[in-house]
Amino acid sequence: MPYDFDTVIDRRHTNSAKWDVKPGELPMWIADMDFQTAPEITAALKQRAAFGIFGYEEIPTEYYEAVADWWATEHHFRPQIDWLMFCTGVVPAISSIVRKMTAPGDNILVQAPVYNMFYHSIENNGRHTLSSDLVERDGQYTIDFDDLAQKMAEPLTTMMILCNPQNPIGIVWSRADLQRIGELALKHHVLVLADEIHCDLTLNDHDYTPFSSLSADVAANSISCISPSKTFNVAALHAATLIMPAQAIRERVSRAINNDELAEPNSFAIPGSLAAYRDGHAWVAELRTKIAANQRQLQTFVADNLPAVKVIEAQATYLIWLDISQVAADASDLADFIRAKTGLFLSAGDVYRGDGQHFLRINIACPTAELTDGLQRLQAGIEAYMTQN
Repeated sequence: MPYDFDTVIDRRHTNSAKWDVKPGELPMWIADMDFQTAPEITAALKQRAAFGIFGYEEIPTEYYEAVADWWATEHHFRPQIDWLMFCTGVVPAISSIVRKMTAPGDNILVQAPVYNMFYHSIENNGRHTLSSDLVERDGQYTIDFDDLAQKMAEPLTTMMILCNPQNPIGIVWSRADLQRIGELALKHHVLVLADEIHCDLTLNDHDYTPFSSLSADVAANSISCISPSKTFNVAALHAATLIMPAQAIRERVSRAINNDELAEPNSFAIPGSLAAYRDGHAWVAELRTKIAANQRQLQTFVADNLPAVKVIEAQATYLIWLDISQVAADASDLADFIRAKTGLFLSAGDVYRGDGQHFLRINIACPTAELTDGLQRLQAGIEAYMTQN
């Protein structure tokens, strides 16, 4: 059936973190889509609400079966049921795992520019961020494997947080690159914690490789974090799953997740997730088509109207990385100016570290009319900034 990705829905005054903005402003920053979720999910939540009792709940086996079945269908890999553990969110799980699986003062390796919440999970817990920065040449980012190996070899490096697909750049790492990362991690006794929350949103025939599908020894040295939250825009359901092939890791992480009270679902998390994973395939397929079309619209608009801006083509996610190095030396200054001048609210790239001070991140998961409005505001803001400077 065709789904509606073009009706503009007014989200103001709905307790939306994204839309808590001034009148007339257009937020295209946080990773939150302006599409209603799949109607199959809405129907399941209505049925659960109608039951009228919302007591303590457990995780049924059918939840884990639905997760495994989804991965088998969508990603050609079926994790074993006993590898899976429910938790209430990817970021809370990352923080909990950092506390349990590393020690204060340890180095935790990342690949900047990368999702800014990783830094909070590391540094707020008394660990040190160590980055092997991604290398950008002509709009393409690659891994400096020599640098990565050197930093993994440092005695205090005990964990790597890997982002695949990568946020904010939108890279889908190849199986070969992931296997190479995993082998380096094994060699240097570094645990891999893979944030794969955007894995379902691949674009233009790019394939995502689950880290847990790599060779058995590499997979056993990993924890993967997955969730329907980004895929179906249901972050407030607070449902995620950890994939851990190694029993010893599962046992330690289980203690961490339970000690931090992250293992108990709310009344809507399980029925919403079951509906997503069982009945959401067609909706996600159409969503991917819509996001890909939106990216093409953005690319065409920027090429025609903003020649000083370069678009880094995303292989996944609905978050587009814009190179504004020919416009401004400071992304935060430019983002603040555009918002003040036009009301368009974008993410300044410096929060992702690495070379992020030269980039803006824009969320294109919205109806065509909203995207068109945002692009026009982007043009007006950048042209005004360049005139002023």
